[in-house]
Amino acid sequence: MPLEDHLMTEALNPASERLDTLSASQIVALMNAEDARAVEAVGAESDSIARAIDELTDRFGRGGRLIYVGAGTSGRLGVLDASECPPTFNSPPSMVVGLIAGGTTALTRAVEGAEDDREKGREEIRSLGVGDRDLVVGIATSGRTPYVLGAVDEAKALGAFTVGLACNRPSLLGERVDLEIALLVGPEVLAGSTRLKAGTATKLVLNMLTTGAMVRVGKTMGNRMVDLQPTNEKLRIRTRRILRELAGIEDDEAADLLGRCSGNLKRALVAALGDVAPGRAADLLEQHGGQVRQAVARALERAPR
Repeated sequence: MPLEDHLMTEALNPASERLDTLSASQIVALMNAEDARAVEAVGAESDSIARAIDELTDRFGRGGRLIYVGAGTSGRLGVLDASECPPTFNSPPSMVVGLIAGGTTALTRAVEGAEDDREKGREEIRSLGVGDRDLVVGIATSGRTPYVLGAVDEAKALGAFTVGLACNRPSLLGERVDLEIALLVGPEVLAGSTRLKAGTATKLVLNMLTTGAMVRVGKTMGNRMVDLQPTNEKLRIRTRRILRELAGIEDDEAADLLGRCSGNLKRALVAALGDVAPGRAADLLEQHGGQVRQAVARALERAPR
């Protein structure tokens, strides 16, 4: 019996056996109920996801990168998450990288045979100069995609920390990585269509990895994005609003302080909350790895009583 016949992601879902006879409202109800399983599957892997965030935070702190590797839907989700980090967290594009089998062409249409090219996965990891400061996440719903297996094998050989994200257990991917995250969402409403529950669960985990690690390295204060570059009017307004709300100052004062801080919101926050000059605020941020709270705390320690 072929291996695919044993994969949970290829199994038939009893709840949708008569899918083609359902009304639109019945299809919505069925899919909504099945999608809830994706959230449950992510929750069941909370400890592993948290460990991945800790490992990633450590590597970001040492100048390392997060590299996603996938094919098809899995690859597109990795590229999507990577592309959203610079505008959200003001991170350099090289900090989170997405590799997809078949290259950029595969983002919009299938590239036949690309996912079966194990050596291409190895080659693309080598071309990035992956090393021990990097974390590589192999994303393969089936847990057996050759392109992804080749990539994680090469990454591990080069000293990177490897994470395997699959929707089957056991899996070939899970057996060869440093940390396995197995999202057991069960059979899809449409048999084998892993862009559904499996894709949803994968997206949830990728959201957690990058958001969690970026928060831990100081890209936020509370639940606000404070590592902003005010490159357009919308962002300039948002920057002033965040400064007003967190520092308790008026809009004209916020605008003036941002001007003296070259538009840098983190620097302005430390200057306002720590009652220090912009230059001193910049020094404190440098000393505390960009962490606003720590920089403010240090400023207040030395402030005159």
